[in-house]
Amino acid sequence: MTHLQAGLSPETLEKARLELNENPDTLHQDIQEVRDMVITRPDIGFLRTDDAFILRFLRARKFQHFEAFRLLAQYFEYRQQNLDMFKSFKATDPGIKQALKDGFPGGLANLDHYGRKILVLFAANWDQSRYTLVDILRAILLSLEAMIEDPELQVNGFVLIIDWSNFTFKQASKLTPSMLRLAIEGLQDSFPARFGGIHFVNQPWYIHALYTVIRPFLKEKTRKRIFLHGNNLNSLHQLIHPEILPSEFGGMLPPYDMGTWARTLLDHEYDDDSECNADSYSAPAKDIEKDLSPKSMKRSQSVVDPGVLKRMDKNEEENMQPLLSLD
Repeated sequence: MTHLQAGLSPETLEKARLELNENPDTLHQDIQEVRDMVITRPDIGFLRTDDAFILRFLRARKFQHFEAFRLLAQYFEYRQQNLDMFKSFKATDPGIKQALKDGFPGGLANLDHYGRKILVLFAANWDQSRYTLVDILRAILLSLEAMIEDPELQVNGFVLIIDWSNFTFKQASKLTPSMLRLAIEGLQDSFPARFGGIHFVNQPWYIHALYTVIRPFLKEKTRKRIFLHGNNLNSLHQLIHPEILPSEFGGMLPPYDMGTWARTLLDHEYDDDSECNADSYSAPAKDIEKDLSPKSMKRSQSVVDPGVLKRMDKNEEENMQPLLSLD
């Protein structure tokens, strides 16, 4: 075992060997092969290429050197193409801070039975008067940056649960294709995290319709890990044990405290709201939502194709089962 694996338990070391093809005897060579590819992309500013940093990209792509480098390049390219998102990329930024305090994201104390960190989002908590959807995305990315420092999570990964209870159609109308594309690019294509499952619960019919529209833009690997449970929490419990879930998800633990993860990031500044008010988030963050023009998704003023909405049964989510099972 090298010093780069020092933070891993014996169980996780074995998992890294079996599932990710991680070999301590060739670890430094693997890292160097990825680093040597940096010169092939002079158009990108690679701000970090140290061993520990590159290792997380190798783990995210099961030590396939080229795929790990492509993810590394996309990580920095995404930041170059969306500079306004990362100008004030810190927990105390007013928009990020408010999103964090409203539980975007939250993090459960207990890991699942695969050692994965469980992130939770309560969609209806979004206060449109205080921060934007871009701020929520920034808060999620910032949180992942902090969590991915843990080598155990680099190997074991994450699970995301999104509760859509009381999420209004008005709020959903802000989930434009361009905004969703920005999130997909940031989370699926440009970040070195392993997502073992993305679970929708209590989703209204228009969220299921929206998923139908964006599904073609998701990688097959991502699609296989998305589950639409609707009101069927029993199907959620088949994949995540209720013993570690809060009561909102039919679990055995008390209701989730939305400020849990925010307090970790903000520490003593959690209760300092002197900078935060309805108009305090930066103008560039607002402009991003208006001016996004992804190459592979056309701008749309509506959330989904009206034809899709017309075909949806408003009660469909009540009987929704998970689309696929995890491997």
